[in-house]
Amino acid sequence: MAEAASSTDSTIPTHTKAWYYSEHGSPADVLKFDLNWPLPQLKDDQVLIKVIAVSLNPVDYKRIHGVFKDTDPYLPKIVPGFDVAGIVVRVGGEVRKFNVGDEVYGDINEQGLSNLKILGTLSEYTVAEERLLAHKPSNLSFIEAASIPLALETAFEGFEHAQFSAAKSILVLGGAGGVGSYAIQLAKHVYKASVIAATASTGKLEVLRELGVDLAIDYTKHNFEELPEKYDLVYDTVGQADRAFKAIKEDGKVVTIVPPGYPPAITFVLTSKGSILEKLRPYFESGQVKPILDAKTPLPFSQLVEAISYLETSRATGKVVVYPIP
Repeated sequence: MAEAASSTDSTIPTHTKAWYYSEHGSPADVLKFDLNWPLPQLKDDQVLIKVIAVSLNPVDYKRIHGVFKDTDPYLPKIVPGFDVAGIVVRVGGEVRKFNVGDEVYGDINEQGLSNLKILGTLSEYTVAEERLLAHKPSNLSFIEAASIPLALETAFEGFEHAQFSAAKSILVLGGAGGVGSYAIQLAKHVYKASVIAATASTGKLEVLRELGVDLAIDYTKHNFEELPEKYDLVYDTVGQADRAFKAIKEDGKVVTIVPPGYPPAITFVLTSKGSILEKLRPYFESGQVKPILDAKTPLPFSQLVEAISYLETSRATGKVVVYPIP
């Protein structure tokens, strides 16, 4: 089926400005800016998006460093980036959910760490399958919306894998990070946890309390596994699954998002789905669940290297978002 034309065909570019790398290494050394990256032919199930904002994730710099090169063989040139918020400027012939002009957001890499796109989101335009996107909540800015998809979907999928339910208790390791901050909010507002505890450094404890944590644990002063409280679920976002087993109840579970995991912890890699964003949209529109943005957000594309370097320090609270300058 032919791709559907939009009313602005004459203004739709065939090339885009984009950040890319052609070898693995430190982002500061290998990231370059291309003023004329060719856009791929739009497939029937895809939309072309004018990028307004992009959220950075640890997976971005790990990919640039070559951590996933066994399942990511696309060198010599890759545009990184998973999360996007933007405006639909063209739709494929079989797209039914979106129209030109719609405001959308999503994580455009469906299978986590495999079959990653050559053209990611750190570009003025990008392409994504309809099923990976959702309509942007009307009360959120593009900057706020861009910060949501990968972190929120990961947090949600972890709860589903763990079969978490109301009246259970949870400890979130790394509660001030992107996934951790959503894990806390989902536990409170969606799953109705009985008790929510979380770890963070001293300066981030107030953030945990504002998110609704009952017990904020300063990991610089306490080893969480040595405290008397035990939990139905420990949600590990920082790579401490081995210690987490000492903090669960007799029938408790540990879920971790940090590979390679620690059996018998539940380990998974996100499968991106726009349907998750649609399902959780009412919680954002009601204000129950909120995007958590780092104080440095937003930064222009011109400061991408600095933004990634900052993310690599693990000092960010919430999400770091960048945007292309028109």
